[in-house]
Amino acid sequence: MADFSFCDKSLPYDVRVKDLVDRMTVAEKVQNLGHRNNGAHRLGLPKYNWWSEALHGVSNVGSGTHFNQTVPAATSFPTVILTTASFNETLWKTIGQVVSTEARAMYNVGLAGLTFWSPNVNVVRDPRWGRTTETPGEDPFVVGRYAANYVRGLQDVERCDDVDDLNSRPLKVSACCKHYAAYDVDAWLTVDRYHFDARVTEQDMVETFLRPFEMCIKEGDVSSVMCSYNRVDGIPACADPKLLKQTIRDEWDLHGYIVSDCDSIQVMHDNHRWLNETQEEAAAQVLRAGLDLDCGDYYPKYTLPAIREGKAREGDVDKALKNLYMVLMRLGYFDGNPAYESLGKDDVCTKEHIELAADAARQGIVLLKNENNTLPLDPTKYKKILVTGPHANATTAMIGNYAGIPCRYVTPVEGFSSYGEVHLARGCYDVKCTNSWLIHFAVDAVKNEDASIILVGLDLSIEAESRDRTDLLLPGYQTELINKVADAAAGPVILVILSAGGVDISFAKNNPKIKAILWAGYPGAEGGQAIADVVYGKYNPGGKLPLTWYNADYVDQLPITSMRLRPVDELGYPGRTYKFYNGSTVYPFGYGLSYTRFNYNLKCDSQNSITQLLAPHQHCHDMLYTPSTDAPPCPAVVIDDLDCSHNVEIVFEVNNIGDVDGTHVVLIYTQPPKHYVGLPLKQLVSFERVFVNAGESRKRKISLNVCKSFAVVSHTAYTVLPYGEHTVVIGDGDEALYVPVHVDFSY
Repeated sequence: MADFSFCDKSLPYDVRVKDLVDRMTVAEKVQNLGHRNNGAHRLGLPKYNWWSEALHGVSNVGSGTHFNQTVPAATSFPTVILTTASFNETLWKTIGQVVSTEARAMYNVGLAGLTFWSPNVNVVRDPRWGRTTETPGEDPFVVGRYAANYVRGLQDVERCDDVDDLNSRPLKVSACCKHYAAYDVDAWLTVDRYHFDARVTEQDMVETFLRPFEMCIKEGDVSSVMCSYNRVDGIPACADPKLLKQTIRDEWDLHGYIVSDCDSIQVMHDNHRWLNETQEEAAAQVLRAGLDLDCGDYYPKYTLPAIREGKAREGDVDKALKNLYMVLMRLGYFDGNPAYESLGKDDVCTKEHIELAADAARQGIVLLKNENNTLPLDPTKYKKILVTGPHANATTAMIGNYAGIPCRYVTPVEGFSSYGEVHLARGCYDVKCTNSWLIHFAVDAVKNEDASIILVGLDLSIEAESRDRTDLLLPGYQTELINKVADAAAGPVILVILSAGGVDISFAKNNPKIKAILWAGYPGAEGGQAIADVVYGKYNPGGKLPLTWYNADYVDQLPITSMRLRPVDELGYPGRTYKFYNGSTVYPFGYGLSYTRFNYNLKCDSQNSITQLLAPHQHCHDMLYTPSTDAPPCPAVVIDDLDCSHNVEIVFEVNNIGDVDGTHVVLIYTQPPKHYVGLPLKQLVSFERVFVNAGESRKRKISLNVCKSFAVVSHTAYTVLPYGEHTVVIGDGDEALYVPVHVDFSY
């Protein structure tokens, strides 16, 4: 082996990888295209399992990772949907750094791989989708920013960013953005992800479904992308050269490999029956499309026969292997990585990591109602506490899926016990709450308590991978439990919702006996303490909803299988997400209260004007208008034809006008000119989490790039800058600031 060029550390990675692949026989090559890599014994190349997961902590879901007595657990962070509610990019990256440290430590003791198929960056288009818990929510910009930050946290090696060739940039661990593309139906009524054909307009594809993946690759420099089970406009996602080769690799310049969701090639053959291909033809199709790695055994079984039958090229196999082994080279799989070789079991489940998990939960928790400033509770006054509901003593429900084994659990009962004398009355056996007979025990118990905490919601038995919802209601007798406990309570009643997707709790929102409501997502293994810390004021909540919470009748208005984001008037379908839905909601996207109050003051001229100079050879792009609008001389210009160096700068103050220190999430939107048809009502373009002491102010300056912040996707799927009166909106609701920005074009 000493004479093999791929073992020579002085040579560039691409030279070494080519030497390795060229030394393999074709039979050896195809046996290294599955996630359980066979290696090549005669070359000294060991086996490798590519499948590890790290969605919100090192998980044992993938076959490449497991726990034992050496490392029995890993830090379990809140599920992604709650962490996203913090709108804290620094937190997202820091969690990635901690997770990759624990992953490297487990790799060093032989318990994990170096390639982690996380994060999930699918946009939540429909509130019924079962995998909402894994995602960063409904806004493609937020999803993309989460992806870029978490991936940077997982992958980046300190002081190794300044490299000439990004294909050779060292990696701490390898991340993977999934599931590409237009994947957000799992199992709804008679429809499942293994048969579903996502019919998507090109406008929605560019604007919503592809954007997070583009940001993940261009801003996060992710080293892997996973294609999904579903078809997109008739073509299986893993077999579409336009999606894979032309877009991911050529247009976005992926520095890494493309992997299938597990058994996707088999799903293509058995379920989609696309082109009625044989197994060998299916393997050849996805190989030609640009799929490098099969999570499954179709590649190892059928690629060699496909080559022998003339249906596949060995050269395409070589390209795939080079993409794979280049990533392993960057990870130090062949040479080791001195920066991380000292990591071991003592670097997993550290006190600092566990505290970060608790803090992430606190930062994400959203205060939805706080009538008469009931919260925070005074621990000297509210000493006797009833904790009831199916999540009162929650453990595994708090960590969601892809979670591994947590270092420990702090249940809600344990969390509240640190503030007072807790009495537990479950009220329901589980979240399905199919029997009401336990409710009367909770009703009897609440009459003598200083305060009562009702913990209800959903869990993986209701919303999960392969399990979409059919309604937006609390299951079973949960509503009856809440109402009866509230009616009987002598002290304040606090409702805590554990869920990923929104729930129609209008009855509780409007019930004066329920003084406060919190949404805690699935808060991770430290969730019980985090919830108690918020209720008792040790932490002032600052989270914002990353999802619209719709009224229950929303699901009666359109099927989950309709992929359109914009309203479909001829079918009576409403729009989806805050960008296109203009109906009433239970709680809107971006909603969240605090124990203090914030407002804004504009600190500079509120008028801004952008004039883009066009060269004589540049052309204007047409748009759709409202019937009464006269078309301007130049409606819009494709941003690829513009000088995109111009920024709009706005200076404003965030004022804490209450008497409690707090953190406030500033959400910045732009609204396109109103005379165009089919554009978003508004779109998020920036956000920041700001800490402000009581009675003080923080000056903030935002710089919005004209092409990134004011562009829209036209009905013909061009990304364009429209002419006219745009508006920058700082914040939501009554406190929002509106700053007009005029865009004009001249030759």
